[in-house]
Amino acid sequence: MKAAVLVFPGSNCDRDLAVAFRNAGAEVTMVWHKDNALPAGVDVVGIPGGFSFGDYLRCGAIAARSPITRAVIEHTHRGGYALGICNGFQVLTETGILPGALMRNAGLKFICKPVDLTVETADSAFTACYAKGQRISIPIAHHDGNYVADADLVARLRDEDRIAFSYAENPNGSTAGIAGILSENRRVLGLMPHPERAAEPAHGGTDGAALFRSLIGALALA
Repeated sequence: MKAAVLVFPGSNCDRDLAVAFRNAGAEVTMVWHKDNALPAGVDVVGIPGGFSFGDYLRCGAIAARSPITRAVIEHTHRGGYALGICNGFQVLTETGILPGALMRNAGLKFICKPVDLTVETADSAFTACYAKGQRISIPIAHHDGNYVADADLVARLRDEDRIAFSYAENPNGSTAGIAGILSENRRVLGLMPHPERAAEPAHGGTDGAALFRSLIGALALA
């Protein structure tokens, strides 16, 4: 399976994400933001955490207009898989690939700590190795992780089983405690917590590894 991990000025989780993909069995290519095409045969695109373009204007706003991001939009429109983590989730909402927006944390402070999440659905390529209702521990590290959505959008996400993860205790004010959501075709996941930082025993926990195993396993069967 082939994964592409994007690299923007200010990305700081790109190599961690690449390692998590490789450990799950994927062949990984790093792709610079000025490239205007993804490598041939890519199955999944990883959009990493960090501070793309220094979070200038809005988090993810400039990265959403980079040449490579246009190729990611086309990739997802063709039904390709994509995973956006933290700043990557912000990029996905800025492009419109995923609905809603990420705003400043309710407490107006940067938060960096492990948090408990509830797996809200196991019915996706990203969550198939978890059980619905399972409690997992994944680190967060963000200043603008407050997921904002109106009541109609939250109802639609719930009705379509597109809330992937929720916070057991809401750390940032996110609407309905939402920590991660799926696209309509369930092939794009955006989440604020960092599963790539909980994918090896040396990290102090491995609850994030199942996300990568789920995805690579689903792609192997596709």
